[in-house]
Amino acid sequence: MASSTAITAAGHGPPAERGVQELRTVPVRHWGRWAAAAAALTAGGGTVWSLAKNPNLDWPTVGDYLLHDLVFSGLWTTVWLTAASMVMGLVGGTVVAVMRLSDNLVLSSLASLFVWVFRGTPILVQIIFWGYMGAFYEQVMIGIPFTDITFFSAPTSELVTPTIAALLALGLNEVAYASEVIRGGIQSIDKGQTEAAHSLGMRPGMTLRRIVLPQAMRVIVPPMGNDTVTMLKTTALVSVIAGHDLMSNIQDVYAQNYKVIPLLVVAAIWYLVLVSLLSIPQSWLERRYGRGAGAGDSPLRRLLSVRRPVRSVKGASE
Repeated sequence: MASSTAITAAGHGPPAERGVQELRTVPVRHWGRWAAAAAALTAGGGTVWSLAKNPNLDWPTVGDYLLHDLVFSGLWTTVWLTAASMVMGLVGGTVVAVMRLSDNLVLSSLASLFVWVFRGTPILVQIIFWGYMGAFYEQVMIGIPFTDITFFSAPTSELVTPTIAALLALGLNEVAYASEVIRGGIQSIDKGQTEAAHSLGMRPGMTLRRIVLPQAMRVIVPPMGNDTVTMLKTTALVSVIAGHDLMSNIQDVYAQNYKVIPLLVVAAIWYLVLVSLLSIPQSWLERRYGRGAGAGDSPLRRLLSVRRPVRSVKGASE
């Protein structure tokens, strides 16, 4: 780093400071960065100003529906669908990942088949499939296979409601993706850790819980955080089966008043708010599990940090 240095020569100044050199380091000014930042802020400000002044956005309608009860009802469904799907994905993904890593050929093959099916078909197709499950099976029955013994039977349309269909589609799809993330995290841990745990008498289950998974979290957390954000936005697709989420309720409203753009702005604002809130714990978890592995400060902390000139005092050369 280039710097300018102010030197107090030996033999000058007060007696207590004679023979001392005082160095003042000044950071380099990156004028190109400031110019690029100014250009970006100008372009961004112009875009925001254009949107704010655009009469076609109908901001009064946006304000009327931003805190509407129907919007909050859909927002609640969106939030709990996201949370339930991610819990289902984490638990099921861990089981499927362990099955894929198993030496049992049957278990590993079944797990691979599950991932192949649910990761290889579009999520929209899966949502529609579960939404119209009643067209495939009119009754849901629990009993002994290959016999006429039935313990429970109910119409599919009563059990698999649109919201339940959305949960099944989103959750099972997330199980397939989460299993690959967790499997990669487990495989990133050196096998010597497992061997050392086994030599101490720890069983495989305890080794996985106490040794492998805690270390694998550093690899698992970042992609799972991104999956959570993606899941939140993917819940908008359940509107095709009227899943009563945020997007479904928004569509019901603009189908009646034909104010499509303002209501889509309402949906976009709430999705941005939810994603921003999710980014806070995601960033904290990444720093928490990335300690000692090069995880730095957050972008906001780096932006707010102030770099002060460094002053150092060295003894004068003889």
